[in-house]
Amino acid sequence: MSSLRADFDELRERIRHGRELGHASFEPIYYLIFSPDQILEVKRQTPAWEAKLHQEGWDVHVFSVTENLWGLLQEDPFWSLCVQQDKASPGDWARTNLALADIVANGGGLLRRLEDALKPLEGNPSALLLVTDLEALHPFLRIGAIESQLQGQFHVPTIFLYPGVRTGKTRLKFLGFYPEDGNYRSVHVGG
Repeated sequence: MSSLRADFDELRERIRHGRELGHASFEPIYYLIFSPDQILEVKRQTPAWEAKLHQEGWDVHVFSVTENLWGLLQEDPFWSLCVQQDKASPGDWARTNLALADIVANGGGLLRRLEDALKPLEGNPSALLLVTDLEALHPFLRIGAIESQLQGQFHVPTIFLYPGVRTGKTRLKFLGFYPEDGNYRSVHVGG
């Protein structure tokens, strides 16, 4: 198993290589894949990785899935009802998760937020989007579904910090226990 440091160094090299080549049909989507038991270590390392990318000339923008999901929930008109229902039946996780999934997955709120994060970066050759906290998507959805809907909109290098297992060149298992998914059009490092 490779180290997080080595994988991050390889990722930086691949991003640099992709930027120099400037493929017309290549969307610069990168996944740094790490074992789910390394989630906390990745969170500890992320500020240092962000600083390293800044030192290399990148204008790094962070998109936290956790912060954006929380924002979606709080802005939803039914959020107060969800909280009230959860207080009435705090042990009914199936019902709670179903209600939260409805808010998160329906209406494309997270998709729109990621799209809104990407749009202002277009045309900035030094811009880079770092997407963190993908584990917050469980049990609602997986990032591959969002990535596929945003096809053609990734104009700047976008790094997804992906807790999971690589099972082939393009196949990933989110959090190590979801079924394999091969619907990624991205460069995978680690795993």
